[in-house]
Amino acid sequence: MRLADEARVHVLVVGESWVKHTIHLKGFDQFHTTEYEEGASVFLSALQRAGFDVTYIRAHEISRRFPTSQAEMHEYDVVVVSDVGSNSFLLSDETFLRSERDVNRLALLADYVYHGGGLVMVGGYMSFSGIDGRARYGMSPLAAVLPVNMMEHDDRMEVPEGCRPVVEEPSHEMVAGLPDEWPFLLGYNRVAAKPGSTVIARVDGDPLLVAGHAGLGKVVAFASDLAPHWAPPEFLEWRYYAQLWASIVSWAAGEGRVPLGGRRAASDAA
Repeated sequence: MRLADEARVHVLVVGESWVKHTIHLKGFDQFHTTEYEEGASVFLSALQRAGFDVTYIRAHEISRRFPTSQAEMHEYDVVVVSDVGSNSFLLSDETFLRSERDVNRLALLADYVYHGGGLVMVGGYMSFSGIDGRARYGMSPLAAVLPVNMMEHDDRMEVPEGCRPVVEEPSHEMVAGLPDEWPFLLGYNRVAAKPGSTVIARVDGDPLLVAGHAGLGKVVAFASDLAPHWAPPEFLEWRYYAQLWASIVSWAAGEGRVPLGGRRAASDAA
């Protein structure tokens, strides 16, 4: 793992982007509009202000930009995967468009964890099992390293009335210093903690924040979102939002490294 650059934590964030193709029907006539959107701006800004070195790979860039060797993987201390399904890693342009053999990027990511890398999976419609079971991580190499077991079908728990996280391990370094009451969330992926993992927080009785180890690496599952819609404005604007994510990423990085400026910077940035 990288130890230079004043012990900065190097984070690779993957996902949290999408294209909307809308059909407008107006009486006899119809027309289409297309929009590109990104959901990670608040999260990325929080990490950068906290002193992390952040590289962002959008969902449609995975085939071209995601590492294809362990040497490239270990340029990063932590990989954060959020709201992008396993197919985006498994069906590269080489394989899907040209029927060529290619690197299994999820097997590469799992091996990276076994050799000391950190992994954080954040929930969403295309995380864990996902909507209609389409994210399919339970059928991927990441199933062996994540600290949770995933369902074999649609795992979304939609909670439009809101649900508040409950911290079970307040002394854990990921949540130490945070208040007992967190902002409400509007949904999450239902997962089950693996034996030996630590459930740090729950929501509606289900695991929300789970920590574990795989080989030499540290792994974290956060079963709700870091952005809308499951994470409403109250969560994104929470004064402890940046501190929470800085602590999660720092823990996953291991070896005692913290972002340049330390946890104080993360708290001040909230």
